[in-house]
Amino acid sequence: MRLFKLRSQLGDLPQIAIQPESIRILNSATQFRQSLLAQIAQAKHRIYLCSLYLQHDEAGQMILDALYAAKRANPALQIHVLVDWHRAQRGLIGEQKVSGKVAGNAAWYQTQSALNDAAIPIYGVPVQTRELFGVFHLKGFVIDDTVTYSGASINNVYLQQFEKYRHDRYWLIEDARLANSMVEWVRRHILSSAAVHRLDLEEIPKTKELRSEMRSLREHLKSAAYQLPSNQSVQDTRSLSVSLLSGLGKNNLLNRSLCQLLAAAQKKITICTPYFNFPRPVIREVNRALKRGVQIHIIVGDKTANDFYIPPEQTYKAIGCLPYLYEVNLRRFVKKHQAEISSTALQVHLWKDGDNTYHLKGVWIDDRYTLVTGNNLNPRAFSLDLENALLFTDPRGELLAQRQIELDSIMQHTKTLQHYRDLENLKDYPDKVRQLLQRLSRVRLDHLAYRVL
Repeated sequence: MRLFKLRSQLGDLPQIAIQPESIRILNSATQFRQSLLAQIAQAKHRIYLCSLYLQHDEAGQMILDALYAAKRANPALQIHVLVDWHRAQRGLIGEQKVSGKVAGNAAWYQTQSALNDAAIPIYGVPVQTRELFGVFHLKGFVIDDTVTYSGASINNVYLQQFEKYRHDRYWLIEDARLANSMVEWVRRHILSSAAVHRLDLEEIPKTKELRSEMRSLREHLKSAAYQLPSNQSVQDTRSLSVSLLSGLGKNNLLNRSLCQLLAAAQKKITICTPYFNFPRPVIREVNRALKRGVQIHIIVGDKTANDFYIPPEQTYKAIGCLPYLYEVNLRRFVKKHQAEISSTALQVHLWKDGDNTYHLKGVWIDDRYTLVTGNNLNPRAFSLDLENALLFTDPRGELLAQRQIELDSIMQHTKTLQHYRDLENLKDYPDKVRQLLQRLSRVRLDHLAYRVL
């Protein structure tokens, strides 16, 4: 009875019936880069890019050059780039300051704007008055009627500009209704806000001047929802369909739907997350699923595949402790569930491919549901950041072949944990890392860190 109710609630989400041939799943950062450049070059009507950041590096320059070229070739082409307000105006974590300042990406946007006669608006979106307490983590590139959904931002490793890559998910969906819905959401809820300003122009307001507008935007976004055409609702419950979900703040629609998905699982759950730090509602549903006999696979990056990892032979920075903090959390979780690990009811897979990094997020439920999202499935994503997701419901298994290819591609670089002792302990960590984690634990700041990092 409870399962029927949960599936009924998921079925009540606004949906678009979609043809399986309109969906294409890419499996590498190189393919993602090639596809993105090809789409930009061929764009006829509109380009909307939502990303945490557009980085001042070779890949960022390549994408920005492509956008300017597309605009020059077609002056009527609508181009809007949206990035996080705070992230765009600071340097990389650990970056050295010059003359007391770090020139963020915004300074580069302005330089590029001055060099080109075509205007490419780049908007900074402030989800919170301070980056620590919330960022613009919305995902999705809309180019004409194609939606490219990935958790990737735009920089060298996400696009594999050189040898190294950061592995993510890359879904292409060609559907005008889906594309229109995503664009309309951005126009209605983001671009219309007085808190949102262009970063490619020289006169950028200071954050302190916009605090009131930023708070108003955050409150507004808590209730913002995607709108689908009223005459496009799914009539045949056996049809492949997609739902658009957004979420900001506690107990939002995306969070609730994600937990309902886990609760609706009958046979198998697969979860990808780059930073092992499940929020309490997810932990609760994972434990319940194990009790009712659902097999669970968790695919998480090895600490050395974390984008914050700093090899011991390199200069120590406090931010480099984060991968170890996540591993401590994972080891604690595995130890608690050692019986399920031993019986293979719970399988934890560590992803590692040389010195490349791992950034995959998402949930696969039985053969019916696939969630593609930028949500890290951690407390920060569940309460602080602006997130979204695409939920595919597949009653007839029309996506199963592509879905399995994607999972196989992810799993090829994993090893399965057999015991919690397979993970390093605090005593195994470099001295400075161990000392910092011990200090955090003594004053219980590690609990705070798990909530905001």
